[in-house]
Amino acid sequence: MSARALALEVLGRIERGGAYANLVLPVALGRSDLSPSDRGMVTDLVYGTTRMRRACDLLVDRFVEVPPDDGTRTLLRLGAYQLAFGGVAAHAAVSETVALAPRRTRGFVNAILRRVASTEMTWPSAAARLSYPDWIHDRLVEELGSEEAIAAMERMNVAPSVNRRADGYVQDPASQWVAAAVKAGRGELVADLCSAPGGKTTAIAAEGADVVALDLHEARAGLVAENSASTSADGVGRVFPVAADSTRPPLTPGTFDAVLIDAPCSGLGALRRRPDARWRVTEQSIRQLVPVQASLLEAGARLLRPGGRLVYSVCTITAAESIAHATPESLEIDSTPPEGSWRPFGDGWRVLPHDADTDGMVMLRYRRRS
Repeated sequence: MSARALALEVLGRIERGGAYANLVLPVALGRSDLSPSDRGMVTDLVYGTTRMRRACDLLVDRFVEVPPDDGTRTLLRLGAYQLAFGGVAAHAAVSETVALAPRRTRGFVNAILRRVASTEMTWPSAAARLSYPDWIHDRLVEELGSEEAIAAMERMNVAPSVNRRADGYVQDPASQWVAAAVKAGRGELVADLCSAPGGKTTAIAAEGADVVALDLHEARAGLVAENSASTSADGVGRVFPVAADSTRPPLTPGTFDAVLIDAPCSGLGALRRRPDARWRVTEQSIRQLVPVQASLLEAGARLLRPGGRLVYSVCTITAAESIAHATPESLEIDSTPPEGSWRPFGDGWRVLPHDADTDGMVMLRYRRRS
C-alpha cells in the first residue's frame, strides 16, 4: 500500500469512524511496511489534512455543484491539502490522488483538483484561512487580541518539533516547565492527580520524590506504570500508579509535600499536537470541564500538609479554565516567577504557542497556609 493510500484509509477512519488521529495513525503505521520517509509522509498527510479540513473543503467547494459522497470528500480533502499546504508539486498531487479514486469518480476528482491547483483562493475570513471553527477563532481573539490569537493559531497549524528529555522521554518543553515548578525534592511525597500518560510524574520522580500517580481509568494508570519503568524513574524516586477518581482521592489528607493537578481541559493550547481536537471540542465542553477542574483543585488542597505546594496547569489558554477558578480557602498564591517562557496572567502564568514553540499552557502555583 502506498503512502497516500494508507493516509486515505486512516483519514476515512477519522472522518467517518470517529477515530482519534493520535491513536489510529501509529497502529496503521505499525502494520505497514513503508520506509521511514513514507511513514513521515503519511503522518504529514493525515495530520495536515485533518488540521486543515475546513480550508480544504472551501478550496474544493468553489467548484462543486452537487456535494460528493463521503469517500470522495475525503479524497478531495487529501488532494487539496497537498496542493495548498503540503508543498507537493501540482502534477504529483493531482495524478497520485486521482489514482486512488474509484473509476466512476476519477474524472470528477481530476477536474476538481486541477481547478484547485490553478485558481487563486480568496478566503472569507481568518478562521476559514487558518481552518478553525469560528467559535475557537472568536474565543481566542476575545482572550488574546487579534494579533496574538492569529499568531497562536498559525503556530498550532505547524507540526510540533520532537523534544526529548535526558532520559529519552518525549515531552513538550512547557510540560517540562510545569513539572519543574513543583520543585520536588529528594524524599518528598507528591500526589499527581491527573497523571497519565506519566510525563510529569516521571520528571518529578527523577528529582528523587515519591509520586502517587492517580488516573481515573485503570488502563491509563497502567500507562503511567509502563512509562515509569521505561524512564527508570523508579530507580530514583518511586512511582505508585493508582486508578481512582481524583476529585475524591483515596489518600490521607494533609500528608503530601506537593500536589500537581494537570487538569483535564479543552486543550485549546495544544491543537497542533491533536489535529482532530479542533473539530471535537465545543464551547459546551469548556462549561462541563470547569466544575471538574474546581473539584480537583479543592481535592488537591486537602491533601497538602501545612506549607505544602500545589501546581495547577492546563494545556489551554482560556481564563475560564485557569485563573477564573477561586483559590481554595486553605491556599495562598505563590507569585514567584517560574522557570520557562511564561507571561504573567492574572494570579498565574501563561505561555502562548508562538512564544517559545511550545504548547500553550496556563499554570498557577499555591502554598497551603501554615
